[in-house]
Amino acid sequence: MGLFNLFEPKIKQGNNLTASQQRWAQTLSAGIVSVKDIIAPPAIEVDFDYIKVGSTYFRTLFNVGYPRFVQANWLSPLINFEHTLEISMYTYPVEAKGVLDDLKRKITEMEATIATDIQHGRTMDPAVQAALEDAQMLQEELVKGQERFFQFGLYVTIPADSKEELDTITKQVESTLGSLLLVPKHATLQQEEAFKTTLPQGTDHIYITRNMDTTSLATTFPFTSSSLTSNSGVMYGINEHNGSLIIFDRFSQENANSVVFAKSGAGKSYMVKLEALRSLMFGTEIIVIDPEDEYKNLCEAIGGEYITFSFNSEAKINPFDLSGVYEEGENELGLKILSLHGLFKVIMGQLTPTEDALLDRALVATYKAKGITPDPATQKNEPPLMEDLYKALLGMEDPAARSLADRIEKFVKGSLIGIFNQQSNIDIKNTFTVFSIKDLEDELRPIAIYLILDFIWTRIKNDIRKRLLIVDEAWYMMKYPDSASFMYSIAKRARKYYLGLTTITQDAEDFLATDYGKAIVTNSSIQILLKQSPAAIDKVSEVFYLSEGEKHLLLAADIGEGIFFAGPNHVAIRVVASEEEHMLVTSNPAELLEMQKKQAAVLKQF
Repeated sequence: MGLFNLFEPKIKQGNNLTASQQRWAQTLSAGIVSVKDIIAPPAIEVDFDYIKVGSTYFRTLFNVGYPRFVQANWLSPLINFEHTLEISMYTYPVEAKGVLDDLKRKITEMEATIATDIQHGRTMDPAVQAALEDAQMLQEELVKGQERFFQFGLYVTIPADSKEELDTITKQVESTLGSLLLVPKHATLQQEEAFKTTLPQGTDHIYITRNMDTTSLATTFPFTSSSLTSNSGVMYGINEHNGSLIIFDRFSQENANSVVFAKSGAGKSYMVKLEALRSLMFGTEIIVIDPEDEYKNLCEAIGGEYITFSFNSEAKINPFDLSGVYEEGENELGLKILSLHGLFKVIMGQLTPTEDALLDRALVATYKAKGITPDPATQKNEPPLMEDLYKALLGMEDPAARSLADRIEKFVKGSLIGIFNQQSNIDIKNTFTVFSIKDLEDELRPIAIYLILDFIWTRIKNDIRKRLLIVDEAWYMMKYPDSASFMYSIAKRARKYYLGLTTITQDAEDFLATDYGKAIVTNSSIQILLKQSPAAIDKVSEVFYLSEGEKHLLLAADIGEGIFFAGPNHVAIRVVASEEEHMLVTSNPAELLEMQKKQAAVLKQF
């Protein structure tokens, strides 16, 4: 009725329709045409070796030979074939008793054949001997109930726009199947029945099967293709196995941490900036520690807050800040003092047990002088400064304490005064916050990263939200055991505060050389490996259990290419960005210079 209504206005207007349209209208109005008539193709041509439906050619192959041994995902080359294929698998359970009777008879026949060969002095047929071993093993497993028996049929239908294309793709499919030790055959004179077999009707019209046990059948199960596409999350790139999109929600995993390893210039910061930009659109707050000002353009373009740390910077962070959040069973002051122990070991270097004990006493006394004790009610008082710790150490009148005071004197009175010896005057309120430490000397960078991480961690505990914390050039933190331990503690506890830690480094060998570095990797649900240097590939391969093929892939990868690990799955990835995204995230000096020239030219016009 709906289709007839489409023609009805014109029918009333007279002979505005063509003759064929008028005949269709009359047929429809008479109710002669069914839905099947409407959706049916104009013609179907059945040939010996193909079938033509409308203008599309189809050829169906069935398999008569299978490999003796298979492993999980062995059909992936077929599933990930570059051309569209229609693949049907049919599984028929078989009664165990009948199978056991047949096996017993077959085993007896094969044993008799072998015995006859031995009796007549002939060499045993290796094929018969192998078949006998398989049959005896299967018989034992069926009797014990460890396996069940099935019949399995595998059919592949190939569509093409022309006969020539059909022949070409058929040869490629046959080659792929042959590489899997499958023996494909054309369904000659049965193309119509074979085509119906691969339709989504669940009916096997040609019934060409192979016996399989449960374990072998499980390896075929459906389409264990290398794919990481989900209904939620952000796009990381293109799956180079099959061209699908890698869309993943890191917060859906047991933890939201990730690590990125790549040599300099391989595109690691580019990829992480893309992820941050796309995550921002889904309401995730982004915090970045940026050693090289790589995130500045992106931060300014999206209205983020860019905080610079240097001698002349207005931004200050007090290492002694407390979160002011009370959690049952947790000693906030004690945890803070432990964190400060780590910071001062990075500043002072290795401490003896005596010096460590003196530092602990001085820290407790420093907080006590400000009225701060383990009582949560006192922890909202104004925190002390490094100068207060310096005075507490001098007040101990102990040579070892004096030595400790000397080591931090430059931060209180000397050349580094003012950097770490003032009350904090910043807060994390913007949805995209970047802490830049480019203007600090290399010797101060590990201290600054530790201090910023501790500050961020304190603020995160105050206000739990969905956040990503990005630490670029994290190998700075791995240089010292205490800062490495602090990074590891954040990685372990981040999930509790709805935080995902992203650790980026170009010095994979140094990062993975420590137990803490390896522990951070194992506590990260996502691991991304981009192009690697030959010097680091062996260490990376050892930690990530890479195959030889994956090692060669990482050595020969182009910029933005590598391997994406997510839980038990991993795929080859190619990072892609739109033109607008590329302008925001690129770090290529030539491209940045070109964009600056264009901006200057535009400004001159005004």
